Amino acid sequence: MPLLEAKKISKTYYSDGVETPVLFDISFSIEKGELVAITGPSGSGKSTLLHIVGFLDEPTTGTFCLNDKCMMDYTDEEIAKIRNREMGFVFQAFNLLPRTSVYDNVKLPLLYSDIPEKDWEKNIWDAIKSVGLEHRADHLSHQLSGGEKQRVAIARSLVCKPNVIFADEPTGNLDTKSEKKIMDILRELNEKEGHTIIIITHDPVVASYAHRNIHIIDGQIHSDRKSKKNKTPKKR
Repeated sequence: MPLLEAKKISKTYYSDGVETPVLFDISFSIEKGELVAITGPSGSGKSTLLHIVGFLDEPTTGTFCLNDKCMMDYTDEEIAKIRNREMGFVFQAFNLLPRTSVYDNVKLPLLYSDIPEKDWEKNIWDAIKSVGLEHRADHLSHQLSGGEKQRVAIARSLVCKPNVIFADEPTGNLDTKSEKKIMDILRELNEKEGHTIIIITHDPVVASYAHRNIHIIDGQIHSDRKSKKNKTPKKR
């Protein structure tokens, strides 16, 4: 049974009577423990697809299932809990609270979770240690470099111990050195800790870290290919 499954997903946006189709008849499944890159040029529908499979948006037609239960079968309250407990999100813009410590930024998802408060401290430190930022835990977010901010965002995505992590252009605002650090962390989270990770990217170097590449062009799957595991990404 796949962890995630998209079934004939299409998405059209409507505004002032104007229809803008974005996705067309998308179908794929992802097994637990996979590291998948969803690639394609700007405007191809990658981020729209992430919003649907991340339960942040609904398809116009078709459906998306998690653990063999489809989106339409969940209540709004259940979907909110799934996003908080089952899924972690990392975005290009970091989305950290300004002038707030690394520790408190990582803590934030726990405030909306049903995880017992007695477990929060361990979860927070486990997440911070997983990205190597113990020495920066008391620093404020505006005191960090871009690479460190993204590492905080990854730690925040891990604090509720989700089954799957969605990363939307996670290295888009970073230099090459920071990009490698972030991608090494994501790959280690997948290969050593077993997290399922789905990366949205237009960058072939980032995509080369994945074990599988789903390539989208003009809202349709153009190819879905597995790559050799543990290969060394090409240098720029």
